[in-house]
Amino acid sequence: MAEDDAAAAAGSPILDLPEPLLLHILGFLTDARSRHRAALACRRLLAAERATRAALSLRGDPRSPAFLFLRPAFCFPALERLDLSLASPWGHPFLSSAAPSADAVAPSVTPQQVAEQNELVAARLAYCFPAVSSLAVYCRDPTTLVSLTPHWRSRLRSVKLVRWHQRPPGLDAGADLEPLLGDCPALRALDLSEFYCWTEDIGPALAAHPAAAAALTELDLGLAGATDGFHATELGAIAGSCPNLRKLVAPCVFNPRYVDFVSDDALYAIATSCPKLATLRLREPFEPAATGQREDAAVTVAGLVSFFAALPALEDFTLDLRHNVLETAPAMEALARRCPRIKFLTLGGFQGLCRASWLHLDGVAVCGSLESLCIKACSDLTDASLAAIGRGCGRLVKFAIHGCDLVTSAGVRKLATALRPTIKQVSILQCRRLHTAACLAALSPIRDRVESLEISCVWEEVEQPESVANGTTGCDHEDDDLGGEEISYESASKKCRYMELDDLVSWEMLRSLTLWFPAGEVLSPLISAGLDSCPNLEEISIKVEGDCRTCARPGPFFGLSDLAGFPVLSKMKLDLSEAVGYALTAPAGQMDLSLWERFYLQGIDSLMTLYELDYWPPQDKEVNQRSLTLPAVGLLQGCVGLRKLFVHGTTHEHFLTFFLKVPNLRDMQLREDYYPAPESDMMNTEMRAESWLRFEMQLNNRLIED
Repeated sequence: MAEDDAAAAAGSPILDLPEPLLLHILGFLTDARSRHRAALACRRLLAAERATRAALSLRGDPRSPAFLFLRPAFCFPALERLDLSLASPWGHPFLSSAAPSADAVAPSVTPQQVAEQNELVAARLAYCFPAVSSLAVYCRDPTTLVSLTPHWRSRLRSVKLVRWHQRPPGLDAGADLEPLLGDCPALRALDLSEFYCWTEDIGPALAAHPAAAAALTELDLGLAGATDGFHATELGAIAGSCPNLRKLVAPCVFNPRYVDFVSDDALYAIATSCPKLATLRLREPFEPAATGQREDAAVTVAGLVSFFAALPALEDFTLDLRHNVLETAPAMEALARRCPRIKFLTLGGFQGLCRASWLHLDGVAVCGSLESLCIKACSDLTDASLAAIGRGCGRLVKFAIHGCDLVTSAGVRKLATALRPTIKQVSILQCRRLHTAACLAALSPIRDRVESLEISCVWEEVEQPESVANGTTGCDHEDDDLGGEEISYESASKKCRYMELDDLVSWEMLRSLTLWFPAGEVLSPLISAGLDSCPNLEEISIKVEGDCRTCARPGPFFGLSDLAGFPVLSKMKLDLSEAVGYALTAPAGQMDLSLWERFYLQGIDSLMTLYELDYWPPQDKEVNQRSLTLPAVGLLQGCVGLRKLFVHGTTHEHFLTFFLKVPNLRDMQLREDYYPAPESDMMNTEMRAESWLRFEMQLNNRLIED
């Protein structure tokens, strides 16, 4: 080894550099694999890599002998951000009495032995990562934090808790947060966006530790899986306990039919209690009733004007409601005057945002400092409104419209033309008059500018207004009436190419593509609809929603093989979690979930450049068990280029042998990250912690060429 190091040093002039300069150069390597390759060159680079590493996500088993008995040289003195929430097996605490044994075949151990092992693991983590100030960890119960926090209590400034399993019974209100608020005086940021607990747990915990609550500057109360939100009294108590907050995220009850709902008074109480707020994101977590129209919220324009006047430092504001707020143009004009730093704005259920009745700008169009604007469920947003927003908000980098039924391709094209110098991210979802081909044609002025695109894939013909039929989209009106057949899309695409030079420009800057599909729809027409040339597309995300039980039997495959035309596609997220079907048996003429998985995954083996895959299997909501079926396992096995595979669900133990045949697979996890995650972890046929540890040992013992 010494001779090899000497030879490497002799052939590498970079190793002759002084130590501070070498550490500075290595700090520019942000890609994890690039840093690992550099560290393997010689011992000096290995030491330099560990000395400059700032963040690490640990996916291995911290209880394994390979970790507990590492050499003293395995230390990262400068590492500040440590993520333990993905430690294997995912979802099982490694620092509590319920932790599985590191040796999958070892006999059961006593609680005293488990406690000693947990203390050993915690001490080992503190030794290897002494400078941790930001921590993410999966906590099924408070004992995990009780073991970890004493080792970093004086340094921890930011903590993220993760839990998708049900809240343990018998806990007192606020018991989950007691180890943090009571033993970490330096804590400034608390993230509970992926932590399932009750809304009643937050207020008592903060009230019991007033000094710790007053020191918080960031508080994310997204609460994973929450079907309810904070009431006005609870929200006011939280804001009163944390007067120095600069960031607050929370689900809230805005429905006026509920007791103690959030109204103008509650919003103003937040503003007066936390005057330093720069980021405020409030949303309504539950959907409106399936029948009837959307009701009006108890939030008024006058209340919003007073609210904005009390928050002059506001930069990022989200108010996503399932109820309507009427005639909000004056409130948006007050936002522009009272909050000059506002850059990010998301509004849901706001009506009358921009009337565009005259030549002068009004409503949200006067917010000229905006860099990101997302408008949801605005029933009176028109093409003229989009044109006014394009003229007034000239700094927009990201623009999104969701569920705006009056918007057509003519308005999208005007907006795209006006924002061409700045726009980089576009999201257009579930707008009734915008089918996919017309939407992509309307975005042709910025094809060479867009880096991130999110659209709904709707192939059936929709009714277009006269303004679109008159040729404002750049194609003849015959081309806008595209039918559901693939040949129609291909013909329309060819006509557009010959008619406009703009359409010859490819999506050369597009790096990320997000697609939304209704259940039963196919991917195949996408390419001929306008996404035929994406030479630099690296990441694609596909979301399928709907009840498959009401769909007719689809064609032979979904169409993933069509994505093989993207030469550098390396990462895919395939989310079928909202595709509901029959879990076990289906009536005559209906497909069960195994056949639906075969439909969606068929052809994935043709994506030779695919490096990482996140997959959410479909499920039957009544069963609440998301699991890989045999056809899915067989098809995923065919992805020979996969290096990382994350399945957001579970599977049978004997199915795992299929994945051992993927030649380059190095990192795989099963994540039950949906609420409520199944508590029956010891079922005979489903994956258990011990089963996963055995598989992980086999996976790590394989020889991989690179």
